[in-house]
Formats: sequence, C-alpha cells, structure tokens
Amino acid sequence: MKTIAIVAGGDSSEFGISVKSANEVSKVLSSRYITYVITIRGTNWYWEDQKGRFHNIDKNDFSLIADDNRIRFNAVFIAIHGTPGENGLLQGYFDMMGIPYTSCGAFCSALAFNKQACKLFLKDSSIPMAVSILVRTGERIDPDEILNQTGLPCFVKPNDSGSSFGVTKVKKKDDLLPAIDTASKESNEVIIEAFMDGREVACGVLKTKKESIVFPVTEIISKNEFFDYEAKYTPGNSDEVTPANMPEEITDEIRRLSSLIYDLLGCKGIVRVDFIVINSQPYFLEINTIPGMTEESLIPKQAKAAGIPLEDLYSKVVEDLFE
Repeated sequence: MKTIAIVAGGDSSEFGISVKSANEVSKVLSSRYITYVITIRGTNWYWEDQKGRFHNIDKNDFSLIADDNRIRFNAVFIAIHGTPGENGLLQGYFDMMGIPYTSCGAFCSALAFNKQACKLFLKDSSIPMAVSILVRTGERIDPDEILNQTGLPCFVKPNDSGSSFGVTKVKKKDDLLPAIDTASKESNEVIIEAFMDGREVACGVLKTKKESIVFPVTEIISKNEFFDYEAKYTPGNSDEVTPANMPEEITDEIRRLSSLIYDLLGCKGIVRVDFIVINSQPYFLEINTIPGMTEESLIPKQAKAAGIPLEDLYSKVVEDLFE
C-alpha cells in the first residue's frame, strides 16, 4: 500500500480551511492508501499523531521521523490554499526532492496564483475577462485615474490570495483607498477590477494521462452582496446549484473555456475555474489550482453531480502520478 502525505495549513489566512480540506481528503483516501496529514506553517512541518504528539518532518528529504522510524512518502497530495502550497513554492521544493505531487507544477501554480499575470497570459488567447488594474504597495494611487478605467462599482482584491479574504466591493470613490488598504493586508499587490453584473459560476476540471473530466457547472447565488468568505463557508449563506440552471449552450461554453484554460496554463490535477456570465457570455474571473475539498466546497459537490465518488476522484489524481 502506498504512503501518501497530505500537506495542510500554510502561511495565509486560509490555514483553517486548508486543514479541513486535508482531513476530508485523508478520510476519503485512507481506505486505499496509508495517509498522513502533514501540517506546514512557517518552518514548522509536522505530523500530529492520535495521542496529540508532534513528529517533525526532515526537510532534507521530506521524510517523517516517528518513534524512531523514518517514514518516506510515495507521493504528496497538496491541500494548502495560498502560500506556500498554491503559489509554486512547495512545488519547487518537491521537484528538487524528486517527490511526485498532485497539483500543477511550480511555474503554472505561480502564474495562476497571480491573478493579474494569469489574466495577461490568457488575454493573448482571447479569453474574455473584465478590465482590471494592478497597484503595488508604495505606488502613488490616483482614484480618478483608476475609476476612469474600471468605473463604479468595482472590486478591490489581493492579487495573490484566496477565499475572498481582503475583498471589497467599492460603490463610491471615497471607499477606494480604504479598500486598497484592506487588500494590502493580504498582499503587496492589489487588483482593481470592473464590476460585472452577471451570474457567478464555477467549473472543475481534472485531466490525467488516461482521461479528461470537465465537471458539471455550479451557479453560485450568494445571499451576501457577493460570494465573500462568509458566503463561501457558512452553510445557508449562499445557494450553490449544481448543475447550473442555465441553457445547455451556455454551460457547454463554460466547460469548453474551462478545459481550454486548463490546457493553456498547462495545469495538472484538479482545478476550478470561475466565471461571470453576462448575456450568455462567460467572462473569466480566476483559476484555483488547489480548490477547497471540504464538505462545503464546490468540487466535491460537482463530483457528486457527475456521479464520481470522491474516493475514485482523489485516487485518479494520485494514481496518475505513477502511470
């Protein structure tokens, strides 16, 4: 039986969600593999056993030392949302160690995590998307100059963060600078994006050496003003309809674009692509290369709608590493 490390935690505001995701994945995979949930936070990398004892990871080779035994892993399932698991840092480390992992490679992860860089990359392939502007910490900010391009309302968000931390919907000019300050707490780069009044949707994709799965589309109907952290993770704060109640030609186009974006970026493993649909046209918002795997998350719901048991889904990702 193969031994799989499921890495969790990380150094972003998404620590708690990541741990929850990893525990769900571990529970699902434990019937087919020996699984260890490895928590990574800063320089503390460890496994907590059932007695609450902590066992450190040897970072020289990513092995686990537990009760005088050295445990080596056949592969790593990355469940860290945010840094260092979603932005390429951990991927680079595992590449150097020669340990296979379940997510996109280092370059693809870094590119997809940087919202503005990802959009600029995809623009060359005529992927439709909203107007957006990038500002960096310390730059002179002219609200009039920005709003002339984005208009009001607009969204202000960290350029490299997830789970809607630090995101503000700005409705008047006076609120722009405070919103940039809020986003700056999560990232030293802030993206200001034109508001698009449409229907928010998401589509998961997994491609292995044997098959391509483009999941049913989910429509997200937030009961908050937008699909913020509370709406994402508080049951009852949003309705998530899978498959989306939309004409087939629209969902087909969302699925086509999701698959195309996966290929253009050179993705691996399970990703989720988010869009806004306006007048039958999907506009790309962002891609999540380590999407949530909690019970509230969209990918497990899409897999259920597609008739794919999670045990089979996660095993496909792991087994693809050994093909």
